[in-house]
Amino acid sequence: MTQQETAGVPATGWWTEAVIYQIYPRSFADSDGDGIGDLPGITARLGHLAELGVDAVWLSPFYPSPQADAGYDVADYRDVDPLFGRLADADKMIAEAKARGLRVIVDLVPNHTSSAHRWFKAALAAAPGSPERQRYVFRDGQGADGTEPPNDWQSVFGGPAWTRVPGGQWYLHLFDTGQPDLNWDNPEVRTEFLDVLRFWLDRGVDGFRVDVAHGLIKQADLANWQEPQEILSGKEADKPRPPMWDQDGVHEIYREWRRLLDSYDGERILVAEAWVEPAERLARYVRPDEMHQAFNFEYLLAAWTAPAQYAVVTRSLEATDAVGAPTTWVLSNHDVVRHASRLGLPVGTPRPNGIGIGDPQPDAALGLRRARAATLLMLALPGSAYLYQGEELGLPEHTTLPDEARQDPTWERSGHTERGRDGCRVPIPWEADAPSYGFGPTDASWLPQPPSWAEYALDRQRGVPGSTYELYRTALRLRREHGLARGPLEWLSSGDEVLAFRNRGLTVLTNFGPAAVPAPTGEVLQSSAPLDDDGRVPTDVTVWVRA
Repeated sequence: MTQQETAGVPATGWWTEAVIYQIYPRSFADSDGDGIGDLPGITARLGHLAELGVDAVWLSPFYPSPQADAGYDVADYRDVDPLFGRLADADKMIAEAKARGLRVIVDLVPNHTSSAHRWFKAALAAAPGSPERQRYVFRDGQGADGTEPPNDWQSVFGGPAWTRVPGGQWYLHLFDTGQPDLNWDNPEVRTEFLDVLRFWLDRGVDGFRVDVAHGLIKQADLANWQEPQEILSGKEADKPRPPMWDQDGVHEIYREWRRLLDSYDGERILVAEAWVEPAERLARYVRPDEMHQAFNFEYLLAAWTAPAQYAVVTRSLEATDAVGAPTTWVLSNHDVVRHASRLGLPVGTPRPNGIGIGDPQPDAALGLRRARAATLLMLALPGSAYLYQGEELGLPEHTTLPDEARQDPTWERSGHTERGRDGCRVPIPWEADAPSYGFGPTDASWLPQPPSWAEYALDRQRGVPGSTYELYRTALRLRREHGLARGPLEWLSSGDEVLAFRNRGLTVLTNFGPAAVPAPTGEVLQSSAPLDDDGRVPTDVTVWVRA
């Protein structure tokens, strides 16, 4: 069938209903005591994920890397960095996950390589115009002697997006200087990544999360861009798209990748990390012959108000329904302030790029209350949901991380004006009274853990009624039992203070208003916080009721 013939026909497959758990390998579990999480540590903790009730895991990069950007600067796409183990450890982890009924998605970073990649080393050693340099975006500089960058583009991490090399040319890096952008107009680059996909598919992975999926193709003329450089593209529909993001040529790449994945057994999937708005543009990435899912960042960014939540849910469902794809829902990941802290800031506060000492601090109790309500609202929506490691424990951002401990390149490249992402990447707690809270066998931790981590440890929450961990377990079980991921959603209330909808026999209500409201009639199956004595739903609480 053609793309037009299948548009709007609902997709079927495990991914359309899945709950996928993101593992940030550096911070999940450390098996050898060096303070950095690793693949054997992940394998040893897979039982937790099976008990939690998720369907799949997605792992951030574990490839060989100088770690200029915590592994998103890949030096070799076909191996494992010794920090995380060996290739045999990856094979064992994949096999153990499958034995527990968990699918495995790995990160793919195709927009750029590491400057330590053999291709880039060869490019530096070669002459301008050589085949080696054609794999990347090299250009002559401006001005009489070429000492000015080729254009005015800025790095997402701060500072110029161009670095000059000996001999005079400049190379493009939309992120760190150690992350040179590949030239995806070069057929050799496309062939190489098809082979990388095959390498991991043959090892049994179930799919790929594609980093910066909207960035591979650049506008051919590399035109200047006077607006601030942000990874989010097209936020205002009436303005032109930035020349470095969301170019139409990316879709040809993903159609070729989709044909490759479809040639394998077992429903392998592609997931786009595409910071693209509006929703209609994002939906282009999940047309029937392209990717299977795309992260719904518009939902993550939506304000904690009934009108904002209603608008983004409605718009998201309409956009993906039009192309027959499942909508995805996500509240936290390794690039944003954890939602248990983000929602503790006053409503309407711009999304911070990290929170540190001296910054306005979130209300921890309010943030967790809203985070639990937001999670129950999210898990009741039709589609696929993503969880970020530790959110099932109610983990907040580490908002008092010492600045001298920060490792995110954003901190340095922004001139210390943006705190960066380290606060959401601190190793998670498993056991309250163990060294490094059970993260590893020693006190070592690549980022310092705050003393408050003990109260969030898994062993303090497992089996405890009302704990955030048990809230997640129950919600995931009920979501599966009632088929909430299949929908359809029927709105019952979309006012200024209350959202309510019906989904497969359950009524879901979230109270955003200042006063308690009556609960829906029926049996309360789940509530993000206790109801009032008279059965009313308090402020910042979500309830699931079976009629």
